[in-house]
Amino acid sequence: MKILIDIGHPAHIHCLKGFAREMISKGHEVLFTYRNKEFIKYLLDQLNFKAISLGRKHKSTIAKMFGMVKFDLRLYRLSLRFRPDMLVSLGSIYASHAAFLIKRPHITLEDTYNFEQVNLYKPFTKYILTGNYEHPLKSEKVIKYSGYHELAYLHPNRFTPDKNVLLELGVSQNEPYTIMRFVSWNASHDRGHWGMSLENKINAVKEFEGFGKVFISSEGNLPEALEEYRLPIEPDRIHDAMAFASLIFGESSTMVEEGAMLGIPGVYLFNQSTYYTRHLEKEYKLLYNYSESKEDQISAIEKGKEILQNRNVKREWQQKREKLLLDKIDVTAFMVWFIENYPESPRIMKENPDYQYRFK
Repeated sequence: MKILIDIGHPAHIHCLKGFAREMISKGHEVLFTYRNKEFIKYLLDQLNFKAISLGRKHKSTIAKMFGMVKFDLRLYRLSLRFRPDMLVSLGSIYASHAAFLIKRPHITLEDTYNFEQVNLYKPFTKYILTGNYEHPLKSEKVIKYSGYHELAYLHPNRFTPDKNVLLELGVSQNEPYTIMRFVSWNASHDRGHWGMSLENKINAVKEFEGFGKVFISSEGNLPEALEEYRLPIEPDRIHDAMAFASLIFGESSTMVEEGAMLGIPGVYLFNQSTYYTRHLEKEYKLLYNYSESKEDQISAIEKGKEILQNRNVKREWQQKREKLLLDKIDVTAFMVWFIENYPESPRIMKENPDYQYRFK
């Protein structure tokens, strides 16, 4: 089988890398395509995957409209040459269009429910795989599974953290530290969001420093006042660093979700939060959601301090993580089965959803 995987964000690589490795080990051919964005090429090179760039991402609305046409054409032409049996993605508009044009199925995973994007790929997509929590995407194309994107690569079957990262960070074993994450707010679904003020970012750093070192991961440029806190590791080491942290704090849903999978407390700032992060807070109490209002920014900092003051926090959060893992499946194992056994697999899942629990 020949599989084309289209990547739109570094997190997509993490989600599908285990799937790609297993498919390759079984003799299938896998090709990644991507737009040039933060660390994507670096991560694909590190993983030694066969990959082709479709060009540079655009920032302005007009440029993005032009980019959609450009990337559609480039991926369509590439698909004609590669001749994939299936296209796989995490909500790629371009992969859905290319699949439709070459008459091949497009299978996507979805967890953001950004309907500006969903409405552009859904008509051209065969099946949409989503977590089995409450969300607004209702369609016969939806197949729910008991898991999350982040469990595809952070499930204990897939990930064991490397303690050597502590040496790279300059912290000793059991020494508390905080990882903060700030985003650039350039994505189309980021309109109407502003994130934390610079003043509150600095305030948060100063407050958290009272409990241990603070490291910042930033999608965009850091202001001079915060540059000294930049996380001093390569991008492919981020999950090792997160696994030993005391707190994940910031504007990235992906990183607080990853922290939840690892049993690390998270504080997330985003207006209205997300269906996924609300679920993780309500069902497992692994993270806390706050809006971007000035008042909530201050409340979020206070919650971060409360977590760091709790001497039993790591034990408590690991217990919460164990509860989550008992409920969930190994998402990568499920994906390998679903794709290898297509088109029978969707029928099996619709007739017997519990079949997925074979992949624990």
